[in-house]
Amino acid sequence: MTHMHIAGSIHADAVQGGPQWLTVPDDLNELDLALWPRGTHRDEQGRIVVAGVPLTEAAEEHGTPVYVIDEEDFRSRARDFLQAFPGWSIYYAGKALLTRRVARWAAEEGLNLDVTTMGEMRIALAGGMPAERLGFHGNNKSEAEIAFALEQGVGRIIVDSFDEINRLERACEEGGHTANVLVRVTTGVEAHTHEYIATAHEDQKFGLSIMGGMALTALVRCQSSKYLELRGIHSHIGSQIFDTHGFEVAIRRTMKLASQFRTATGVELPEMDLGGGFGIAYTSADSPTATTQIAASFEEMIEHECRAFGIARPHLSIEPGRAICGPSGVAVYEVGTVKIVELEGGRSRTYVSVDGGMSDNIRPALYAAEYSGAIANRTSGAEPVLCRVVGKHCEGGDILIRDVFLPGDVRIGDLIAVPGSGAYARSMANNYNQIPKPPVVSAKDGVTDVMLRRETLDDLMRLDVGK
Repeated sequence: MTHMHIAGSIHADAVQGGPQWLTVPDDLNELDLALWPRGTHRDEQGRIVVAGVPLTEAAEEHGTPVYVIDEEDFRSRARDFLQAFPGWSIYYAGKALLTRRVARWAAEEGLNLDVTTMGEMRIALAGGMPAERLGFHGNNKSEAEIAFALEQGVGRIIVDSFDEINRLERACEEGGHTANVLVRVTTGVEAHTHEYIATAHEDQKFGLSIMGGMALTALVRCQSSKYLELRGIHSHIGSQIFDTHGFEVAIRRTMKLASQFRTATGVELPEMDLGGGFGIAYTSADSPTATTQIAASFEEMIEHECRAFGIARPHLSIEPGRAICGPSGVAVYEVGTVKIVELEGGRSRTYVSVDGGMSDNIRPALYAAEYSGAIANRTSGAEPVLCRVVGKHCEGGDILIRDVFLPGDVRIGDLIAVPGSGAYARSMANNYNQIPKPPVVSAKDGVTDVMLRRETLDDLMRLDVGK
């Protein structure tokens, strides 16, 4: 969504109806199962049940807002990738959602794990992920982070600039280490996604350009270093991608780069990482590609390009994050205010205010991400009304669900569940308006268990050391 008004898109379309894809549902009480954790259903009382846990019980036990993560759903989606990509290395992208328990799940299911900061490294290691199965990303890794990664024996470091190559060599020399590295390249492919999550076009902060020749120079530079063990090329074209066409172009260009590197050095690179960014369904308008279909397409592309360039098939890896944890998570909020706002032309909009907002899910405000939602505590026979679910923060753009049909009798005390909240909700949470972050609980076989406790006002006060 592009902001078409100086005050933001919320003002630009205030008198328009919902998006064209959003249609009045035949049955408001029926769940679109493509959006929810596997096995989600309504029980005989009309409550939404995730992993055997009625969301009303999760709210009663842990308060609201709360993120509920279906453990078996997470694990089964991890297994889906491993089964669809036999012989590949699957790196779970920890930035999507990372706790010690999540790291343990990933390790136990046979995944590797991508980290981008010291904090993510420490959590992954504390959760039992072996250091040699970590990949360290980031466009501005600090000296302390690099030193820690080398000391812990992190399996690979994805270098992002010449400054970082120099910094990494110094750290290796000082500590007596050798680092396995991949060079992150920008392929010039613009994924069909929001500008802020498209990461392979030229004009952005990540990687080294193939087009400008910087990528080849960096590969040769790493190959000639006595401190670096060059393993291969890393490419990532963006996030929330629904087809494989962009990957096809990226693979062709990275294979061509590998061929150019072989011509320049006589060395064939042993590895190639194709990144992640596989989309999930947040709304009924989203049609993500099945994991098996992604795998089949990738295999066909790899075989074709290896043959075209006369290159031996490298060891391949991908980095799903959202595609594993996103559908596994549901956010639960309590309604506090319902307000009908009169608009031009005799129209109106129902604003449903809940006890969370842009502090626990900034994605809609940041890049107009769309979500769905449903009343979680009951069913209703009321007629559907077009609603906007908003938070309690002091911003007009504090919107959680821009357009959703809810029953006309939505009222104070109702619970609204938002599927697709497992990725980039808690991991991007903040304390705007001094609101503590919600807890994350895992759900399995009818039982919830706290993964991250709820922040308290005392937690926030302890950070404020001024007088």
